[in-house]
Amino acid sequence: MIGQRVFLGLMLIGLAGPALAETRCSDVVPQARPQNTARDIVGADLDQIQERGWIEFAVYEDFPPWSWAENGKPRGVDIEIGRLIAESLGVKARFNLVAAGENLDADLRNWVWKGPVVGGRVANVMLHVPYDSTYACRVDQVVFTGQYHVEKVAIAYRTDAYPEEKPVPAYFRFDTVAVENDSISDFYLTSFPGGQLGGNIHRYPDMAAAMAGLAAGETKAAMGPLAQLEFGTAEGIGVHTPPLPGFGVGSWTVGVAVHFAYRPLAYAVDDAILTGIQDGRIARIFQTHGLTFSAPELR
Repeated sequence: MIGQRVFLGLMLIGLAGPALAETRCSDVVPQARPQNTARDIVGADLDQIQERGWIEFAVYEDFPPWSWAENGKPRGVDIEIGRLIAESLGVKARFNLVAAGENLDADLRNWVWKGPVVGGRVANVMLHVPYDSTYACRVDQVVFTGQYHVEKVAIAYRTDAYPEEKPVPAYFRFDTVAVENDSISDFYLTSFPGGQLGGNIHRYPDMAAAMAGLAAGETKAAMGPLAQLEFGTAEGIGVHTPPLPGFGVGSWTVGVAVHFAYRPLAYAVDDAILTGIQDGRIARIFQTHGLTFSAPELR
């Protein structure tokens, strides 16, 4: 599940200056270098991409509102951000909708720096990659950059069930709540002090199904990433972001990943995203999809 992989993939990293990076990574042991790959650098540099006229992005399949296929065409926020990047580079955008692997390590290996064992190929850029400083130090085959949104965990609720006060996690000792199975919200509510929530947690295969269950009255509330809740809202459903006691990863930044050998490409992508934030184009992409945009701290 992509929700769980955000939890396992960790949060919040960005490009730092050399001195800061040295201090930040001083106590981290990097991954072992891959063997027998020195002559087999995969991907394409910025000049090659501009010469051929297109750039390929890896995006997650079946992941609304971020990326999904509809009538054979890619749709979603990440798709539009990919097109914004491509326009900045003067090329066309192509998208490879990929299945989420067991963890973020597997996805970066398959779609950024090495390639899958069977079928498929690396992309030039992978979108919707969560950031964490320690993780970035360890995975040195990848440049993590292009932060474009701060996502938060939120609660959606039926307004007829909560006409006055909006629900917080303590309410789910008595009220039912929908979550994506094995997601960050599932882990949080399951570990709520004393295991008090018990059978009130209703688990669904993904957040779209959880929100459909909420709309159908199967639960009184749903908990998950804000964008997915907002995208799944229906009449009579409200969404809010209450304080979440003891939640160490209640928000995180998402950005992009690029093969470490192609730093000029990483810098160009980062510039395109920064410009898109500053001139309002990325905010408009979120608005078009009915979502709240939360800009990362500008670099």
